[in-house]
Amino acid sequence: MLLVIRHRTRYLYSQPVTLGSHRLMLRPREGTGLRLLSFAATTAPASLVHWSEDVWSNAVATATPLWTADHFIIDSHARVETLAAPPPVLPAHARQYPFRYDDAEWAALGALAQPAYTDPEGRLRGWAQAFVAGHGTDTLALLGDLNAGIAGWIAYQSRDAHGTQTPLETLQRGWGSCRDLALLLAEAVRWLGFGARLVSGYVYEPGADHGDAGASPDPVGGSTHAWVDIFLPGAGWRAFDPTNRCPGGEKLVPVAVARNIIDLPPVRGDFTGPPAAYLGMDVGVSVTAPALQGQRQLGG
Repeated sequence: MLLVIRHRTRYLYSQPVTLGSHRLMLRPREGTGLRLLSFAATTAPASLVHWSEDVWSNAVATATPLWTADHFIIDSHARVETLAAPPPVLPAHARQYPFRYDDAEWAALGALAQPAYTDPEGRLRGWAQAFVAGHGTDTLALLGDLNAGIAGWIAYQSRDAHGTQTPLETLQRGWGSCRDLALLLAEAVRWLGFGARLVSGYVYEPGADHGDAGASPDPVGGSTHAWVDIFLPGAGWRAFDPTNRCPGGEKLVPVAVARNIIDLPPVRGDFTGPPAAYLGMDVGVSVTAPALQGQRQLGG
């Protein structure tokens, strides 16, 4: 599927301020399921831009504005081709849960297979284990049930406030944004012994409003999004989207991965000036599928 992504972030100030360096993670992450056809990013005022890779091999741009201003705008535009992953085929030893990663996999997964949040009363662990039908549960069925089951327990609710709820807060409140649901799934499967990483990116979803905090979905569908990659022997990293109750597919566009969702903001930066000068920010995201739109137009 050919997708076109436009992402605009605008910071506004009541007076000119000194803009600090901003860390940008906006470039789609290439892999077996995604081919990056083009990418461009601009800022106003203009910036010196330095590209690097972080420890997760995410593409990170550091943009340092060249002069003071009462605004800072970051525009990015990407064209990608996404491919639906074939069904996972697991080796015999991993087809039923529980199973054991081999020594090399376990060492490489490291902290990704360890919960990032405490669970002093075992509530989250017990909740996750309730999805296990018994010893010898089918691995893929277990993960599918847990991924879909989160939406049965937790109501999706867009949230304007920044930050992410802890998994226990999401369980207790019974609602959360896509990033809250993703973090809950990642921690749940880690308590079951799986390696998992959080993913931030975009979703193409015509007519739906599943945008993340601050995002403005395009009328034809699409927004920033968060989901989970789970590592499966023989199949590699597989995407699971608890917000939409489905495994990952060609409508997801990954940008960055990390152990925790707090490490995945698309834009992060600061300024020097009176605190009251900051008026706020707004974000606009558009994810469109030109080929599909053309087909609809031709079909009348």
